[in-house]
Amino acid sequence: MIIDCHGHFTTAPAQLAQWRDRQVASVGDPDNAPDPDRLVITDDDLRQAIEGNQLRLMDERGSDLTVFSPRASFMAHHIGDFEVSSVWARICNDLVHRVGALYPDRFAVGAMLPQSPGVDPATCLPELRRAVEELGAVAVNLNPDPSGGRWTAPPLTDRSWYPLYEAMVEYDIPAMIHVSTSCNPAFHTTGAHYLNADTTAFMQLVQGDLFADFPTLRFVIPHGGGAVPYHWGRFRGLAMALGRPDPEALLDNVLFDTCVYHQAGIDLLTRVIPSRSLLFASEMIGAVREVDPRTGHHFDDTKRYVDATANLSDRERADVYAGNALRAYPRLAARLAAAGR
Repeated sequence: MIIDCHGHFTTAPAQLAQWRDRQVASVGDPDNAPDPDRLVITDDDLRQAIEGNQLRLMDERGSDLTVFSPRASFMAHHIGDFEVSSVWARICNDLVHRVGALYPDRFAVGAMLPQSPGVDPATCLPELRRAVEELGAVAVNLNPDPSGGRWTAPPLTDRSWYPLYEAMVEYDIPAMIHVSTSCNPAFHTTGAHYLNADTTAFMQLVQGDLFADFPTLRFVIPHGGGAVPYHWGRFRGLAMALGRPDPEALLDNVLFDTCVYHQAGIDLLTRVIPSRSLLFASEMIGAVREVDPRTGHHFDDTKRYVDATANLSDRERADVYAGNALRAYPRLAARLAAAGR
């Protein structure tokens, strides 16, 4: 079995973006905010959005199931206030749940949270609980920078985040550390902000003692960990200088995905990071949709790179493809076991 831990509903029907445009236009004028009940997206709309896109590519590339969450750039927590984010998160989470209900063997819900700059993260707890208990979410996306590239939030090791971590431990679900759109022109959203955030989050964990307080808490750092594997020696050296444990000690709680879009990158990732801490992922259809003229294949066809790397044994490759995900996402494992898979 091949589990893709990183998928977003980037092909959602146009009605969703149109409703969001109306919501954004009404920020500061709540009396004119659009009614969520006026957003009409049929099951046929969802089938059309999925079958010719994510589902087709999953079949062509050989992946079986995707942990599917709302479009990351659409989270845009910096827009409006908590109420705006709360309504938007509920709509987006409901849509990915509906996709999962239409294709229960192919998609599992990863929920977004209604974060908002300067607002206590504990305000996200009702939606987190609803996503797990009512929508069957197996993971959540956690944005370490709700300000959209201005980085006004405290580090992930700050105690203000603890109510979310307590709930994650209670439900035994991981969080993917994933920022959203950058509103800072210095940081391109997918080329800089995403990768900066991956790197920043890991360094915050190096500096703190979060897992001493939450020994079973699990984070997935996407996009191959940003700069982390490439600069592993720097992180080891900084940890020594700061009197912190070797960064490898974090890898019982922190996993990296394989959203790295060339063979050399996957080769380095699988050479530096132990296979037990790697999860297969593609993020398709996502930030990079083009065909690599050097190979003739899509950049985001990451299974080709994982298949080809010489740094994994057959057993390790199987763990990257599914075994590690079943350990990191126990709610997904239980669901698959109940279905006899």
